[in-house]
Amino acid sequence: MAQHELFPGPAAQEASAAPAAAHGPSHAPLAARLRPRNLSEYVGQSHILGPGQLLRRAIEADRIQSLIFYGPPGTGKTSLAHIIALQTRSRFERLSGVESNVTDMRRVLATAANRLANTGQSTILFVDEIHRFNKAQQDVLLPDVEGGVVRLIGATTHNPFFFVNSPLVSRSQIFELRPLSEEELLGLLRRALEDPERGLGYLKIRAEETALKHLAKVADGDARKGLNALEIAALTTDPLPSGEIHLTLAVAEQSIQKKAVVYDSEDAHYDTISAFIKSMRGSDPDAALYWLAKMIHAGEDPRFIARRLVIHAAEDVGLADPMALVLAQAACQAAEFVGWPEARIPLAEATIYIATAAKSNTVVQSIDAALADVASGRTLAVPEHLRDGSYVGAKRLGHGEGYQYAHDHPGHFVAQDYLGAERRYYEPTEQGVEKKIKARLMIWREQMQQLRRSATDPSSKNEPPH
Repeated sequence: MAQHELFPGPAAQEASAAPAAAHGPSHAPLAARLRPRNLSEYVGQSHILGPGQLLRRAIEADRIQSLIFYGPPGTGKTSLAHIIALQTRSRFERLSGVESNVTDMRRVLATAANRLANTGQSTILFVDEIHRFNKAQQDVLLPDVEGGVVRLIGATTHNPFFFVNSPLVSRSQIFELRPLSEEELLGLLRRALEDPERGLGYLKIRAEETALKHLAKVADGDARKGLNALEIAALTTDPLPSGEIHLTLAVAEQSIQKKAVVYDSEDAHYDTISAFIKSMRGSDPDAALYWLAKMIHAGEDPRFIARRLVIHAAEDVGLADPMALVLAQAACQAAEFVGWPEARIPLAEATIYIATAAKSNTVVQSIDAALADVASGRTLAVPEHLRDGSYVGAKRLGHGEGYQYAHDHPGHFVAQDYLGAERRYYEPTEQGVEKKIKARLMIWREQMQQLRRSATDPSSKNEPPH
């Protein structure tokens, strides 16, 4: 069902706030009662709402176009939409991505079009959890957003570039809201304790600083979670004989649940694994272990983590430390075999090993260069002496003739043409084991070069290799 109100400006804002103040705290949750009524009360998001920032200027000048607010729970997306509603002269309509259907949407849009045509008044349409709308529902909004019949404000916890239709995203300004800092949450909790009308100031509460800091920390940037925990702590703690409610650290620990890691959407899932891989590539085992712990805490599939370890060992460590791939594969098998919680140990072992190993991505560069040659150039034929000479009739075709068996020669190496053309794909680095590989390869390649020079210039046959 759609909800709608008219907010003509600051005067109406003050009038609407007055009745709530007169009657004192309502039965609404503390987080709802403390919802900011203007930008001065709003906490956080200084990167978009600080003095001189684009969104703040647009709100203050009533020049809001279609917006999408994107961020984790409790960061103020709905509150910001309410503030815009209070400061605009447009009609405010609200739809829910969970509850509203196409019929609700068409009714609101038709009413907005009639209002604009008959009175000239525009409509702000706030869609909470807009990512819950399917493609067809989002498409219903598109013509009226594009035509200016409504100004859309969407709120979502999911990355809109993944979960909102591209045409709708292209017609909206995207603002990412970030988790509140511990200092911002601490200030909000103190305000709640001091406010006698909308907060808990009507109670005689003495909260220990350690208790408030614990709530601010475990709330993990979620203002709603911190305020709800504070309210539970205040209302369930028996007052002392003096009537004072004493909120200790122990009370705070009981009042807030275990931190729930924000990991319930595809972007959070892939952002975390991206940070994990980049930390290993950057040789920071501590950062890599943190991101690993976050994935474990969130209940990530151990096979997903293990597969990324195997890929990373081959891609970013490569032959600088060949044992990295061996250990990663062993961790993959161990994690599959034992499952959580023991899987954390081999996964952590492989993570630390890979993060601290010498790095080289020459394996990736080498195979990609070879693939590019095969895809874009003329396919090379297999040289006669390398062809299979074991079947009947092969010798009559000359297959295998002239092939030299490497183990019959000193150092188990013999210079001969293995490609039929000169190509150079693998260039080992000076990192780890590759330094030794490079030294051997330089000697072998010099002998190969000597062979090629001899084939084109008979006078160079007796020249010693450099």
